[in-house]
Parts: sequence; structure tokens; C-alpha cells
Amino acid sequence: MLETRALTVRAGAATVCEALELRIAPGTCWGILGRNGAGKSTLLHTLAGLRRPAAGGVRWQGRDLGTLPRRLAARDIGLVPQGDDVPFPLTVRDAVLAGRHPHLGRWQRETPEDHARVAAAMDALALAGLADRPIDTLSGGERRRLALATLLAQAPRLALCDEPTNHLDPGQTLAAMALLRDRFVAPDRALVVVLHDAGLALRFCSHLLLVFGDGRTSAGETATLAEPGLLGALYGHPMAVAEGAGVRTFVPR
Repeated sequence: MLETRALTVRAGAATVCEALELRIAPGTCWGILGRNGAGKSTLLHTLAGLRRPAAGGVRWQGRDLGTLPRRLAARDIGLVPQGDDVPFPLTVRDAVLAGRHPHLGRWQRETPEDHARVAAAMDALALAGLADRPIDTLSGGERRRLALATLLAQAPRLALCDEPTNHLDPGQTLAAMALLRDRFVAPDRALVVVLHDAGLALRFCSHLLLVFGDGRTSAGETATLAEPGLLGALYGHPMAVAEGAGVRTFVPR
């Protein structure tokens, strides 16, 4: 679906990745891991076509992502950014409805199907009771669920999510990750998530992209890359495996 060719991304004087070769196939869930400031968000925005690479390129379905019309790209690729700021005074319902705009013509109004998709997305994130609330009255967790509901309403083929579980409690975190996996890990879809919790990546991601912050990256199947030595080098702190109740995770040692 999406691939990079000799992709180099820089943020100021720092190199996020150097000559990265990445192939995101349908039916996969990629977790991007790395320390704070390693450039994970910068890389995600580059994969979304919102930031020009320093070298190399990103291709979507065999086409240079930079040449795609923005409306077409917005239909196929959805981005949930790290921040939840919305510059307009909208209600929750109107904010989720904005996810349908890439599917509408220039002067086309929303259809009953669009409104049904919005209602279903709000139900999936437990926002139906907040539909008429102004978004500036929401808590951090409610805003995060709103961003995810907007993504569901958009229904892209590739979902790029930057720390999608920010501000969510443990139960909501697991529910949100399971929902994203169920909706976007499919024969014609894929999911990429930036995470800080290596345990979540181990639990939900089929593949990992490790960003070391100095241009080095490692990409491959989670079963291969999720090991204490490599994650310890990634985070600059020893990591250990912890198991309990049938769940395997990583914890600082």
C-alpha cells in the first residue's frame, strides 16, 4: 500500500531516518517506537504526505504521494496527530462529521449515509451522549476519543495515529487499540501507530519500526524486534520481559 524509497527525514539539524526502505502491506499493524524527541511524529507526518522528505520519497499504491491530489490522498490516508487542538468552535458531532469531507464534492452536502457513519463512529468511542457538547468543554481523554471517532468516520485505507491512547485510562487504552486493530487491520487496510508503551506494541502490532534518533532505524516483524536488548538500546535503559495472566510485556529494569 505505502512504501518508502531511500527516505531521509530531517528535523532541523537532526536526522530522523536515513535511506529508509519500508513497505506497509495490507492487513498489517506497524508500531513506531523511539525515545522522546527521536522524530517519530515528524516521520509520521512525512508518511502522510504533509512534510517533504530531505531525500527519497513516499509512494502510495505505486504513485508518488506528493503528486496525488490532496482530496484523493485524504480519502485514502487518515492522520490522527498528537495534539487535539481544533481551531473552530464546533460541537462533537460537527467535528466527527468533518471526517467525511474528503468524500464530498465541492458543493455537495452530507448524505444520510455520512450521518449514519458519524453516528456509528461516535457510538464506537462512547461519544453519543456528548454529540452536542462544544469541543472546548471536553477533557483530554474525551478529545482523544473524538479524534479517533473522526478517523473512523473518515474510513481511510491507511490510518496513521500519533500516540492514539494519550490521556486514556487503561481500560480505554486497550479498547481503543482493539478498535483500531479491528477496523484497520484488514485485507484492504493497514494501521501505523506511534506508541510509547512497548507492551502495547507487543500486544497489538504485527510489525515494528524502531527510530533511534540518530538516523538509524530497524524495521521488521514484532516477533523479531521485540527483545530486551534491542529495546534497551532504543530507549537507553535496560528493559526486561514481564509476563502475567497470559500477557507478555516489557518493563524498565
